[in-house]
Amino acid sequence: MTFVNRLSRAAGAAFLLLSALSGTASAASSGWFTYEHGAVRLVSATADAGAGRTVDLGLQFRMLEGWKVYWRSPGDAGFPPLLDWSGSANLASASLSWPAPERFSVLGLETIGYHDEVLFPVSASLLEPGRELAIRARLRFLTCADICVPYETSLSLTLPPGPGTTAPEAAAIGRWRARVPATGGEAPLSIGRVEIAGSGKDQALIVHAAGKAAFRNPDLFVEGPDGFGFGRPVVQIEPDGRGALMRVAVHPPGKPPSALDGKAVTLTLVDGDRALEHRAVAARAASAPGGASLQPAATTGLSLLAILGLALVGGLILNLMPCVLPVLSLKLLAIVSHGGEAPGRVRAGFLASAAGIVACFLLLATVVAALSTANLAAGWGIQFQQPAFLAFMLAVITLFVCNMWGFFEIRLPGRIADAAAGSGGAARGALAEHFLGGAFATLLATPCTAPFLGTAVGFALMRGPLEIYAVFLALGAGLALPWLAVAAFPALINRLPKPGHWMITVKRILSLALIGTGAWLLSILWPQIGAAASGMLLLLMAVVAYAVWQAARLSGAARLATWGLVAALTVISMVTAGSFGHRDAGAEVVRDAGPWVAFDESRIAAEVAAGRTVLVDVTADWCLTCQFNKSLVLDRGKVAALIQSGAIVAMRADWTMPDARIAEYLRGFGRFGIPFNAVYGSAAPRGIALPELLTEANVLGAIEKAAGKTLAALR
Repeated sequence: MTFVNRLSRAAGAAFLLLSALSGTASAASSGWFTYEHGAVRLVSATADAGAGRTVDLGLQFRMLEGWKVYWRSPGDAGFPPLLDWSGSANLASASLSWPAPERFSVLGLETIGYHDEVLFPVSASLLEPGRELAIRARLRFLTCADICVPYETSLSLTLPPGPGTTAPEAAAIGRWRARVPATGGEAPLSIGRVEIAGSGKDQALIVHAAGKAAFRNPDLFVEGPDGFGFGRPVVQIEPDGRGALMRVAVHPPGKPPSALDGKAVTLTLVDGDRALEHRAVAARAASAPGGASLQPAATTGLSLLAILGLALVGGLILNLMPCVLPVLSLKLLAIVSHGGEAPGRVRAGFLASAAGIVACFLLLATVVAALSTANLAAGWGIQFQQPAFLAFMLAVITLFVCNMWGFFEIRLPGRIADAAAGSGGAARGALAEHFLGGAFATLLATPCTAPFLGTAVGFALMRGPLEIYAVFLALGAGLALPWLAVAAFPALINRLPKPGHWMITVKRILSLALIGTGAWLLSILWPQIGAAASGMLLLLMAVVAYAVWQAARLSGAARLATWGLVAALTVISMVTAGSFGHRDAGAEVVRDAGPWVAFDESRIAAEVAAGRTVLVDVTADWCLTCQFNKSLVLDRGKVAALIQSGAIVAMRADWTMPDARIAEYLRGFGRFGIPFNAVYGSAAPRGIALPELLTEANVLGAIEKAAGKTLAALR
């Protein structure tokens, strides 16, 4: 061994020793078990057991250079870490998740695992929530480099009763949980057909894969029935980079293809930081033996033109959704402010409103495309999960209310307003109000999902930036259609009275709707950031209103400084909300009393296997359509009676705050927004997705279809 290698190993051993010494002091971790080639410990995302039914734990390995531990399916040699939790107290079950692995090739052997460091997320279910959790885990594992060494140890971790205080280890658990391959039809990767091709030594699986972004260096890990092994895939990437054809050799090659035909296989597709786990049934390819000419399946579903039509209709319907009702005052104000005006002036005002709507949709498309390209969570309305955004919207509402009370006038830059008005700068302030009103209405419309909108947005987010911009542009055009109709026929409102002093009273009356909208936003913020931070935001908004009122009495530099203060207060409110927000992010909370249970995707299959029917409701406090569905369908009438009777299992997933598990579940159905509801049963184990707007008839019909029996038989 060279001096450099010895020095490197010595430095690594010293680092692991320091890790062990520091780890013993943490209440949210066990002590390190140090061995010659690394160290391992248990960690917790919380310093206490919390009040929920589950606690997020992690099994953390740190290894010296060149050493590794194994994935659940280790390949040609090795075995994965094995845990026995039987000595634990108040532990109902513990489910270990496996982050995306990598492949190692040594002396012709293919093994699969992790090097340097890995943390396996563990979801621990408690027998009695709110009581102490004592973890006693017996661990067996194998670590390998040029040689392999087995180890066995016991790890202990006790979490006392408490409110679920976040521990420093939560960040690491969250990072590694994000590396766990998504299940189902998760974007940005997908798997299509899985076919058996060839025979004898040429027997192989042909897997058709697709990516929303171009593939870089994909790998595929296959797990199948006992007696079968699977080699490294031979990958053929399509010219556009988004499709791939993977040929995986099947071992042992002597078995006939029919032995694998109809058998279930688990496929884990990994490409950089993107990973997908997909279960499929292998089927004999229709082509001749050898299967050399197989091509990836064509994308099925609606064409882009059809999706754009759905987006246009969805945007138009969005005008009637409850999310847009809070800004009805702005719409009414826009109409009455044009009363008696010349057709050209009316047309300019309504075109400005439509331009504000379309501009805001294009801005949303830019943000969504950027998040999607970076493989980050993107979807319809998810900005309402961010306290900083909600604080910004509160500031915007405050300014709009101040404007409607006459504290100040909004003015666009002269050239823009002149171009819009077509008359030497006239009505600049009015055009600015119409433009900003359209943009503001768009932002407040995003918590709602209208019919067809979810399908259109899901189609766009499963593809690329071009489709995202096209779909969002069609949505904006649909929402703006009423304004464009008035712009095309301005004579429709030229019989209204001319604007006058009476408009001041109308503005102040209509401003009450915006104040109500502000109260609604504050009610969403309250559970996310707490009473103290919410009160601070309310005080900041009062100071903003006072500063705006004073600015009208000042001139020159003093007025400019006052507006600088308003901008600073807005930034402070966003920082305040952001710093207090997401204290319990990722924790499943079911606020509704009664028969609804917390969402657990892994439990769905078990309930269906036991012959029960499961109804899933993904909701959020900021989703007004969700509240509409609950109040009119889910929490009343025959559906509520069926749930109350215990005839079906009702699960509620709260997406008020970001939760990667819920986002992954939605993407499995190609959805990126809520509301979302699905029904599972023996006749529909993969689930039946319901429309965005629920009716009693479609919910009960889906339950009967999924259960394969009538409602009377269910009871």
